[in-house]
Amino acid sequence: MNTPSSLSANTGLGAGLGLKAEHYEHAMACRAPGMWFEVHPENYMVAGPRLEWLQAVAEQHPLSLHGVSMSLAADQLPDAEHLYRLKALTERVQPQLLSEHLAWSTWQGQYHPDLLPFARSHAALQRIVENIDYAQDILGRPLAIENPSHYTHLDGHDFSEIDFLTELSQRTGCSLLLDINNVHVSAHNMGFEASTYLDAFPAHLISEIHLAGYSQDANSDLLIDSHDAPIAAEVWTLYLRLIKRIGTRPTLIERDDQIPPFEALLRERDMAQLLLDSNSRQP
Repeated sequence: MNTPSSLSANTGLGAGLGLKAEHYEHAMACRAPGMWFEVHPENYMVAGPRLEWLQAVAEQHPLSLHGVSMSLAADQLPDAEHLYRLKALTERVQPQLLSEHLAWSTWQGQYHPDLLPFARSHAALQRIVENIDYAQDILGRPLAIENPSHYTHLDGHDFSEIDFLTELSQRTGCSLLLDINNVHVSAHNMGFEASTYLDAFPAHLISEIHLAGYSQDANSDLLIDSHDAPIAAEVWTLYLRLIKRIGTRPTLIERDDQIPPFEALLRERDMAQLLLDSNSRQP
């Protein structure tokens, strides 16, 4: 299995886009250098037109699969049937990256539509290590684990978030997906400095970066990781700060609601690619 450092250095990917159904024809026609596409695999784990489209895109562009339902922070092992269906998809489309969220979304066999938080305790660390090991053993490839967005303070933390993520990587061989919009949103909501967080994040463990837009809660000062707006100037500034320190990494532009025309997303993607090209050094 690849180590995190070798995984992040050898993908050869530039900036990519989250692929939406309405943009399939544009994706097939796009020839931007370094382009790649990312999808939520849960939308493609059954036979049908979507799977056939994804297969066609995979023949033209590198892919990444970004899961939302593995529930790695749950108090039980990930669902084996789900993992084997995901494995079948990875064998079919051969993604260069495979990632999941650091959250839980299942309870007593029921799936919930949210990525829910947890206290970063020693017990949680051991449980999540076991869950990641179990998932990686079935999938036969390493995962990248994404830092979460935070909206409220929780009690019971034994680790800082960065220390927790680093321990997960060291114990399981997973790499880390650094979502900069999550950092910005969490810093605003929880009262810490986003730049300090980024400066401390372990560069050699980062295999992918996400950029996205956020919204503000209608009834409070809370920022929401909504993925329904253009990338904010503050997030672009944090991104440039990061890649100046760590060098290039595959960078994904996420947009999951209020989907604009493909050309608008491509402009954001081209901005990320320009910044990568201007700071192009390997880790």
